Amino acid sequence: MEGKTLRHLARIHRALGDETRLRILGLLFRRGGLCVCQVERMLGLTQSKASRHLRYLRDAGLLEDARVGALVTYGIVREPSPEAAAVLSTLRDILARHPVPPTGSASEGPPPSWAGPTG
Repeated sequence: MEGKTLRHLARIHRALGDETRLRILGLLFRRGGLCVCQVERMLGLTQSKASRHLRYLRDAGLLEDARVGALVTYGIVREPSPEAAAVLSTLRDILARHPVPPTGSASEGPPPSWAGPTG
């Protein structure tokens, strides 16, 4: 493996080394795209913590975001690197067998459809 691939793989695994980020991925696998405010409510996080965890996952190549005005929606990356694709496939299977219980209220209603990044 070349150095760039190893660095990318290490970054992915660092991103997965946090239980909150695994919960976020579990929610996104089940619900599609979620805005930051939905992640806040569903996991009982502050806005700054939710945003930080989502950015960390995005920067690792696991999520992508779409912005409409002030609203930012995150979803599982549609065209992942080969390393991210392998990890996401495995995680999808594992998290499907082990539901990720939210720590906050999940009564905010259905999420908007994930439309993917714009522009």
